[in-house]
Amino acid sequence: MTRDPSKKLGRKTGGPLSRTPPRAPGSRQAAEGKAWSPRKESEQQGRRRSDPQRDQAQASGPTFRRPTADLVALFGFHAVREALRANRRQLLDIYATKAAADRLSEEIASTGLRPHIVEAEDLARRLGANAVHQGVMLEARRQEPVDLSDIPSRSGVVLVLDQITDPHNVGAILRTAAAFGVDALVMTERHAPEMAGVVAKAASGGLEHVAIVSVVNLARALEQLGDMGYLRIGLDSEAPVAFAEAGLTRPLALVLGGEGKGLRRLTKENCDILARLDMPGAIKSLNVSNACAVALTLAHAGAAR
Repeated sequence: MTRDPSKKLGRKTGGPLSRTPPRAPGSRQAAEGKAWSPRKESEQQGRRRSDPQRDQAQASGPTFRRPTADLVALFGFHAVREALRANRRQLLDIYATKAAADRLSEEIASTGLRPHIVEAEDLARRLGANAVHQGVMLEARRQEPVDLSDIPSRSGVVLVLDQITDPHNVGAILRTAAAFGVDALVMTERHAPEMAGVVAKAASGGLEHVAIVSVVNLARALEQLGDMGYLRIGLDSEAPVAFAEAGLTRPLALVLGGEGKGLRRLTKENCDILARLDMPGAIKSLNVSNACAVALTLAHAGAAR
């Protein structure tokens, strides 16, 4: 049988019947023996041309530290300002927009840090798009831990948090605690938010002025506070005693329960008194951070009398 000469020609010359399309001379596809198309080659060349530009843009941006166990990022104007003023932790680097650096120039100068002037987008890339950083971020070490036996004695009041996990609530409690001069905040190592970031922002600087005591077992910590002479009073909306009539004495440990579930059984058993906050309005319960503010106000008023 005689073969069709056009088929033979097509196989050799890459004609219309060839299985393998022609390759662009010198292309990467030709070197690797891969199929080539003008569109694919154009796209790849475009990516290669743009890569150096992206690399250069990234190289010219700020270099942030890699996250580690003892590194925290504090952001927000008040949180960073109080960290600079208090100087209770090791300060590493501050990144700020030009406007924020100007507002904090006195506090920054007092620490000896040289601010890295950045764009707001740089901070959003480091902290996340939802972080309300207000143009400033401080990289610092965690505060030195405080033991129960080392709680400073100023007001004679400590707050004990029983697995309060919402960072906004904990931050608001810290802000109130700083305003009332509370000596310490006692909380569990687990089921508690990180003492940085959102907590520091919500605390609006309060984190730098309240000692943080982190414990493994809250019931055991309450026992120790009792041995140290603290009156342990737990807030419970179902308690038979009104807080204003509880006969408060100092030193005082005010125990607050977690969102929704309140105080756990062992926590209640290690309180001297369970007390409720009587509200005159239709709503009888408060958010835990608001309840903390009301209780501290009543405790402060009782001490003043």
